[in-house]
This record gives sequence, structure tokens and C-alpha cells, in this order.
Amino acid sequence: METTRLSVGQLAAAAGMTAKALRHYDRIGLFAPDDVDDDTGYRWYGADRLPQARLIARLRSVGVPLDDVAACVAEGGDPDVVDRVLADHRRRLESRLVRVRGDLHRLAHLADDLQDDVPAPTPDLPAAAPDATVPPAESERQLAVDLFNGVWRLMETEDRTPAQDDRMLHMAHASRYHWEQAGTAVNLARGEWQCSRVYAVLGRAEPARHHARRVLEICEANGIGDWDLAFAHEALARAAAVAGDPEAVDRHLADARRAAELIADPADRELLESDLASIPAS
Repeated sequence: METTRLSVGQLAAAAGMTAKALRHYDRIGLFAPDDVDDDTGYRWYGADRLPQARLIARLRSVGVPLDDVAACVAEGGDPDVVDRVLADHRRRLESRLVRVRGDLHRLAHLADDLQDDVPAPTPDLPAAAPDATVPPAESERQLAVDLFNGVWRLMETEDRTPAQDDRMLHMAHASRYHWEQAGTAVNLARGEWQCSRVYAVLGRAEPARHHARRVLEICEANGIGDWDLAFAHEALARAAAVAGDPEAVDRHLADARRAAELIADPADRELLESDLASIPAS
């Protein structure tokens, strides 16, 4: 009995990819045809190659690198190999997502920081002496900003070491301390929020909850709403997820979404929704 043969177009359609992609995979040695017609140059594939082609299409559809796809193909689609490749790819994507969220959080408040850095009009003063020091409040604020950004850089790091985890935690607390010395109530709330996020990333539920509650307390005591109030509830929901408390997760997510309705800036609402979507489902 003659084995069923599929053309490039037929196999591509059945596998869920384009004919152009299939030809490309042949050129790079990832997925070669079983036969090539010497006269026409047509490529032919056995019908039994369809599962392999579908595996390639599915892996590429979620952005798995070609080298990792090739490893899966070389092992005949072994489930253990595929699972390992997908786990590694998920870790890379989550790390990239953390980097993007860190950038978005910094961008969302960059205008505030720049506005705070604009010097107020002052009378003419004599030139500072060579050994003049930075005013304490300005120094404290700069330390808080530098530490805050440093924490995000560590959170963005793939495969952090235990020493880096410790550094990230201590830097978050140090940033919060300096905000308390020289910042506003909003700054302090954000410092507490970052402490909560770090503890959540480290899988430590109780301190994550403690600092999330502090964010909410500071917001309520100082009449802070908008972005910061919504993220107080986000932090509580994330900490509850780490604690394995699905009822609390649902409750705080609902609170966060109610608070989100009052956020003035659509970009801020979008960032909040993105963060809420990253909280494990209950």
C-alpha cells in the first residue's frame, strides 16, 4: 500500500502553520521533507509527520525559541523534554513580564518624581563652600528612589541567588525607611507596597500581608485614593494568594476592581488590571 503523502500546503494547513514557515524550517534543518521531486522541487511529507509538525507549530505559537523546538523534535516529542522546555520558557516569560511591570511602575510615577525635583524659586545665595553637603531631605529622597529602582532590577533578575533575595528584601525595607524620613504619605505607601510585593515574590505570605495592610492603612488615614488605594487591595490579594486563601483573594480582587473605577488615568487602570491578572486564580 502506498503511504499517503502531503504537499507543503497540505501539511502546513493541517498543522496550523504557513507554507512559508514550513519551507523555512526545512532550510534551517529543523523539519526536512521526506522527499523532494528532482524535476519540480516539490517537497513531500509522509502523513505520519503531521504530529511532529503540529508540535512545532504549537511551540512556536507561544514563542518557544527554535533551538528549544529543535530539542523537542530531536527527542521525538518526548513529554518530559517538552514539559521541561515549556517550564523554562514560562520562567523566561514571567521574568520578562516582571521587567515590563517594573518599567511601567517606574514610568507611571516618573512625572511625579520629576515634578518633585524641580527646585523652588529661591533668593540669590552666596556660592556654596567646597565642602557643602547635600541637604538631608534631598539625600534621603534620592536614596529612597535609588533603592526602590534597585529592588525592581533585582526582581527582574532571572535565577536570583539567595544572597540576591536577601539584598532585594533589605533594599526594599531601606527604601521604605528613607521615604518615611523625607517623603510624603504617598511615598511611604508605595514603599510599603514594594515591601509587600518582595515578600510575595519570595513566597512569604504573612509579612506580605502585613505590609499590604500597612499600605491600606496609610491610604485610608491620609485620604489617598486613585492608583495607590487600588494597589493596596492588589497587594492584599497577592499576599492572600501566596497564603493559599482563595476567599480572601476573591474579596481583595473585588475591592481592587472597585477602586480601579476611580483611577483617573486609563494607563494606570491598564497597569493595575495587568497586575491583577498575574495573581494566581483561586
